[in-house]
Amino acid sequence: MGNLHPTIIQGGMGVGISGWKLARAVSKAGQLGVVSGTALDQVLVRRLHDGDPGGHMRRALENYPLPGVAARILDSYFIPGGKAADAPYPRLPMHGKDGPHDLWELCIAANFVEVYLAREGHDGLVGVNYLEKVQLPTLPSIYGAMLAGVDYVLMGAGIPLKIPGVLDAFVRHEAVTYPLYVVGATAGTDTHSHFSPSDFVHQPLPPLKRPKFLAIIGSNTLAITMVRKANGRVDGFVVEGPLAGGHNAPPRGKLTLNSDGEPIYGVRDEVDPVKLLELGLPFWLAGGYGRPEKLGEALSLGAAGIQAGSIFAFCEESGLDEAYKKRILKGIASGEVRVFTDPVASPTDFPFKIVQLEGTMSEAEVYDERPRICDLGYLREAYQTDEGTIAFRCAAEPLSVYAAKGGKVENTPGRKCICNGLLANAGYPQVRGGTYVEKALITAGTDIDALKLVLPPDGSAYTAADVVALLLNRGAECSDALACATPESA
Repeated sequence: MGNLHPTIIQGGMGVGISGWKLARAVSKAGQLGVVSGTALDQVLVRRLHDGDPGGHMRRALENYPLPGVAARILDSYFIPGGKAADAPYPRLPMHGKDGPHDLWELCIAANFVEVYLAREGHDGLVGVNYLEKVQLPTLPSIYGAMLAGVDYVLMGAGIPLKIPGVLDAFVRHEAVTYPLYVVGATAGTDTHSHFSPSDFVHQPLPPLKRPKFLAIIGSNTLAITMVRKANGRVDGFVVEGPLAGGHNAPPRGKLTLNSDGEPIYGVRDEVDPVKLLELGLPFWLAGGYGRPEKLGEALSLGAAGIQAGSIFAFCEESGLDEAYKKRILKGIASGEVRVFTDPVASPTDFPFKIVQLEGTMSEAEVYDERPRICDLGYLREAYQTDEGTIAFRCAAEPLSVYAAKGGKVENTPGRKCICNGLLANAGYPQVRGGTYVEKALITAGTDIDALKLVLPPDGSAYTAADVVALLLNRGAECSDALACATPESA
């Protein structure tokens, strides 16, 4: 099994953090580099508005296979030399159930660009990570990634039963529909997103490669459900435990908090690797597995390997803004960085892990200073209106607006704008009124101390290749030894 699949999957972390540079570096090191597919339309536009340093976006767009699209994007968004520091980025329309067309055209191109650059100059494997709860851009995003020849599609934060069928249809450039979660939907309401490549492709194209599909799961039940009920082939699983960064699956059963206000996970939230082996598909363990001895433990349990996120998130090639990166690395070296699992920060009701860092949205006073604005909308909730139409709301938007849409105001305290925060993490903060600059909301896994294994004592830089070498060298030593998973190293 280990010879057929990568041993290490680099996690798809945040907006722009797992960018093309990081994925390419990991792939060149012989493992599976993964780009985050979230909000890539925003990322492309903001890079172009910043002047496209290095010319990478323009180089990728020159190789885009759909005529005329690249020119339209560059005419609309590229600013030679970059925008003024106090000028805002463009406000794009929000994604809807079936478009709008121009935004989906941009979204297809943006996903192509990120995967194209990650695959450029080597023959390694490249994957793309999507979130099931970010449903509206899913279809154009996947199609764009497949146009660029992506090798793996990974998806979690929900039950992605219909993604395998989407991949199969896109191989042949066929139209697809995708079911949306719509609160209050009544019988007969069309709750599907509709996407037809023929609306964007106006000349014959050869069949596309069907990428392998890995479902990101948090329970044996979900793994069994994917195998039995998915509408196409599932090629494996990433088993993500509650120590992983970003959004976590809520604890099973009644929510209880510890003395610090974090969700408590128990035995019901553990996955049994023996039962996973019975399904006959490869799986990778994630969430606190970014250590060489944990790779050894995973292999000894029958896993194909591990997915590691946080240990890659702060390396040289990651897309995290350099100023934040340097501050966090110094804090890790001195033992002063803490990660808090916030049960209410995300509008999705999923717990969200946040690095506690001065001057970011992790601080209550910084959060209180921010006006409640929802202008990106990736995490909005779909609902059916009294008139029978489908509309969208977000628990982090202005209270009066949310309430007018039927939202419960008691759901709003502590909700943070994850979308704007994640773009700020990557160095693309929106500027409002020429004065207010969106603040970062940095996420990482609980086991952030694992970085000390690869981090120089002075807290200076390290590379993705350093991480791969660290994990594989020790992992190879203990791949057949359960003793590697001692209490001290776990």
